[in-house]
Amino acid sequence: MTNPDWQALVTGADDSGAAGKERLFAALYAELHRLAERQLRSGAGAMISPTTLLHESYLRFSAGAAQFPDKQRFIGYAARVMRGLLIDLLRERRALKRGAGFHITQLNTEIAESHGEVEEATRLSEALDELAALDARLAELVDLRYFCGYTFDEIAALRGSSTRTLQRDWEKARMILFRKLQEAS
Repeated sequence: MTNPDWQALVTGADDSGAAGKERLFAALYAELHRLAERQLRSGAGAMISPTTLLHESYLRFSAGAAQFPDKQRFIGYAARVMRGLLIDLLRERRALKRGAGFHITQLNTEIAESHGEVEEATRLSEALDELAALDARLAELVDLRYFCGYTFDEIAALRGSSTRTLQRDWEKARMILFRKLQEAS
């Protein structure tokens, strides 16, 4: 998709409301579906299908009033929405008030998961939020690299910067996140 096409889609999404957002979502559906698959492979397990994750993300996206000046920021926003949905699902599955601690049948039909999984995902999400407050560019790089699964070359093409610069930023972001996670534990 070329830059003018992106600008037309974004302008349409801003001007025409829900119909414009639907066109934007439809234009990027294949790429967003791959993003959802990557999100699920990166540690969320088989709780939901990529299509369900994508459609739930669309519902959150369409309800919001966020604006995206470029494709990179839209993809980063979509990754954050998907990450948030997956963390919410993990929390919901572990919540005792929703019956996660009780089994109606004696047959175990679910994949066993550790109790630390929810806490770990929550700590990582909070550390990323702190990183975003510190340097939004670094947090976006982490979202694109770790959660979306993009290579440095793909991110460099999206951002219009060099691969080496992204690698330096990646190391900086990793160090900051490592410190934040160490402080949280």
